[in-house]
Amino acid sequence: MEPRSTASYKTVRGLTRGLALLNALNREPVGATPARLSEMTGIHRTTVRRLLETLQSEGYVRRSPSDDTYRLTMRVRELSEGFRDEHWISAVAAPLLGKLLNEVLWPTDLGTLDVDAMIIRETTHRFSRLSFHRSMVGRRLPILETALGLAYIAFCPEKEQKELIALLASRDDREGEIARDPQTVDNLIRRTRRKGFGENFMNWTEEERIASIAIPIRSGEEVLACLNLVYIAEAMSIDEAAKKYLPAMEKIRDQIESQLSSQAE
Repeated sequence: MEPRSTASYKTVRGLTRGLALLNALNREPVGATPARLSEMTGIHRTTVRRLLETLQSEGYVRRSPSDDTYRLTMRVRELSEGFRDEHWISAVAAPLLGKLLNEVLWPTDLGTLDVDAMIIRETTHRFSRLSFHRSMVGRRLPILETALGLAYIAFCPEKEQKELIALLASRDDREGEIARDPQTVDNLIRRTRRKGFGENFMNWTEEERIASIAIPIRSGEEVLACLNLVYIAEAMSIDEAAKKYLPAMEKIRDQIESQLSSQAE
């Protein structure tokens, strides 16, 4: 018997493009035309239409004859039915985030560490009238350029912190560039610890209009997740946001930690 080849399979281009269209449609809840999807994904308009016809025949999208827009169908939910997130996020944190939204109005996110980035697990963006994003769950955020990430790396155990910095430093991007500068990283961590929360005031190049503050959710020394509040930077300074909203965030954080502690007993 011939030995099995260890060569990796080539990327299936049609599949990756189809997934790109599903992702784009997920960010356009009112639907999008093939031209708009082509603009969003960089895929040629003819190819977009062909892929949409395939997705429509499989039941994942539907077309509106009146304006030639396409929308996701309920069948896309089948793709996530096998995914099981951490139970406490939906059972404990999600209802409390809704409670927080009523008090702060600005959208908030709850994120956990995912190898070398923070991933949004729960959000109130889709419910906040002040939100400028709707699709946030599953989005990956950098560690050293966002409040969510800084709140995590500043308050996690020292051993984990060192390992995370080393991992980030191995990357060939903006995150890696920052991580390879020990003085910059040390200043970011010291500042975050001193203030008691992570902050981002138009520092993340992908979202230059926004500002945010974030606090850790802990169990002993372990950081389970981080909770942030996101707002338009022009609205207020970081210190003003902290003074106005941090008490409400800390109250919800304390309730989450208390419920988790009770469940662990």
